[in-house]
Formats: sequence, C-alpha cells, structure tokens
Amino acid sequence: MIIKGSFVLKPKIYFSENALSLLKDLSGHKAFIVADAIMQDLGYLQKTIDYLDEAGIKSEVFSDIYPDPDIALVANGIKKYSESEADVLIALGGGSAIDTAKAILYFESGFRNKNKVYKKPTFVAIPSTSGTGSEVTDFSVITSNDEKVCIVDNDISPDIAILDPTCIQHVPSRVVADTGIDVLVHSLEAYVSKDATDFTDALAEKAIQLIFENLEIIYKDINNIKARSHVHNASCMAGIAFTNTGLGINHSLAHAFGGKFHISHGRSNALMLKSVIEFNSGLKSTLDEYSSKKYSNIAKILNLPARTSREGVVSLISEIERLKKNIGIENSIRDIGIKEEDFSKEIEVMAETALKDRCTASNPKLPTKEDLIEIYNNCC
Repeated sequence: MIIKGSFVLKPKIYFSENALSLLKDLSGHKAFIVADAIMQDLGYLQKTIDYLDEAGIKSEVFSDIYPDPDIALVANGIKKYSESEADVLIALGGGSAIDTAKAILYFESGFRNKNKVYKKPTFVAIPSTSGTGSEVTDFSVITSNDEKVCIVDNDISPDIAILDPTCIQHVPSRVVADTGIDVLVHSLEAYVSKDATDFTDALAEKAIQLIFENLEIIYKDINNIKARSHVHNASCMAGIAFTNTGLGINHSLAHAFGGKFHISHGRSNALMLKSVIEFNSGLKSTLDEYSSKKYSNIAKILNLPARTSREGVVSLISEIERLKKNIGIENSIRDIGIKEEDFSKEIEVMAETALKDRCTASNPKLPTKEDLIEIYNNCC
C-alpha cells in the first residue's frame, strides 16, 4: 500500500542502446513472452528468444495481442500462461502488450490450480513505444464492454524494466505523436496531483522538459538516437511519478472517450488537455491557487512568460497547442471526424464513466458530472 509521504520505486531499470542483451543474464527455466505482432515482424521477438537461449531459458510466445486488450484476450493469455509453467514473464511491445501481461499476472491467481504452490514469476517489461510508462507502473488498462477499466495493484509492477531505444526506432510518426503527448499528460497530471511530492515533482518536471525539447525532433526524424533516448527515458520518469501520485481527470475523460469512439489513448488525452488545464487552474473563473501555481511553474521551467500565475497558465497552454500542431495532433473532437450529434448522444454516459474512473480521485480539483460534461463540450 502507498501512503502519503512515501515514494515507491520497484523495478530495476536498464537504459542504453542494446540493453536488450541484458536478457542473457536472466535466471529461470522458462519464459512466457507476451509480444505484439510488430515486435515479431521487426525481429525483436527473435532477438529476445535468442538472448534467453543464451541464458539457458526456454521460451513460449503469446502473440495474439491487439490494441485495447479486452477480457477475452486476457482470459486466453491466462490459460496459456498457466499451462506453460513459466517462472519468467516477459512483456515485449507497446502499452497493449505490457497491459495484457500485467492483467494475466493479476487474474492468473484466480484461475490457477489451488493445489499448486504459487510463486510470482520474474516480470520483465520491454517497451517498444515511449508513452505509457507501463514498464514501471502498477497500472493496467483493459477494455470491458466498450469501457476502459483500470487495474491497480502493486504485484503487477514489473521487476525489471529494459529501456532500449533501438526498440523504438521503427515507430511511425503518428504513434510518436500519440505516445509522446501521453508522456506529457502523465507528467502534468502527476505534477498537479493532490498527492504530488518533492520526489514526484522532480521526475515530472524533468520528463516535461525532455518532451518539449525532443518530441518534435523524433517526430520529424525517428533516427535521432539522442532525442529518441531522451523521450524513452521521459516516458519512464513520468511512469514512476504517476504510479506514486495517481493521475487525474484528463485520463478519466480520455478513457471514457477513447473506449467509446475507439480513438487512441494518447490522442484522446491530447484532445482533453487544454480544457482540463483550464478547469484545474480555474482560468475561466476564479484562479485555483494550487494548480495555477504549479502549471505556472512549468511555464517558468520552459522559459515561457509567467510573471503571474495566470500568465504562466496561458503561456503553458499556448506552448502545448504549438507542440500539438507541430506533431500533427488535431485541435478538437470535430477535427478527428466525430459527428457532433454522435458525440452529444454519448456525452452524459461518458461523463458518468469518467466520474467513477479511478484516476479522478487524485485530480487536484474534484469535479461534478456537470463539470466533466462542460469539459467535453469545450473539446468539440
């Protein structure tokens, strides 16, 4: 359990080019590898298997991963994992692969043979995108009946995180934009969370700075290894920060919206960001002292005009909008092709879902359902 005044950092983190080769030093007899098709197609799955072979570890692969993993996928994974009798669990791929592996680990205890003594496997996460920070968090997001459900449990946090920037060198520019903005939202929500601390603030501030300095660079040139490494590290830092602070309504709104209209998580977050900052800071009404000061402090770190808290918030929003434009992210829900009547039809249900989302509790300002409906409308 995480209590106020504590800071938890569980995984051992390795970050360098060719860090994947560290798998040669792993101990175990059999690995169950949860990998997405892209990692298989690009040859990273075979590299993983080869390194495990060198360590004397046999491998079994579960590669039926698809975006927005659901209960059916997890159930299939649990069955195969349980039958494998593996003592090492490896998640190789994007957020969907890592979330699936975490969910398998979480639910497997309910399906295993009660006569067997359960021993938690060594859990290794190797992200292939720079966005979720899932390699260091105790969060997993699974889709159930068109709703995204957050699983939060300390036991699903990986034991080892391998950040190898060569694993993200083939990421398409649109995915770079989606995942990079997700890092920014993770960092900002951790920074203004009511459970933020000096430790989480330090990580969030650095992650935000790295994103603004490097995301546009790799959006235009994914081969820039230095910028790619910085963004990959920023994703991990943001993950450590928010796993200790929780997130906020930006994610709650994005979960409900993305689940309903099947828009990528990062892009859903991006569409909500401006309106959420306006709400949290009280920019359009009475300025909220806590949130506005924190947002303004980020503006100062980014060397933006911030002589007052209000000016800092406005400057930060303007800089975020500039970044979004430069990496091809739409301005509004209408711009991504969702009809106003379709959106209006779902808005109340989405607001109710967002209000009950686990991320809402750590938002700096607790909203009503009407507040969330207004934020959604402001995103149109």
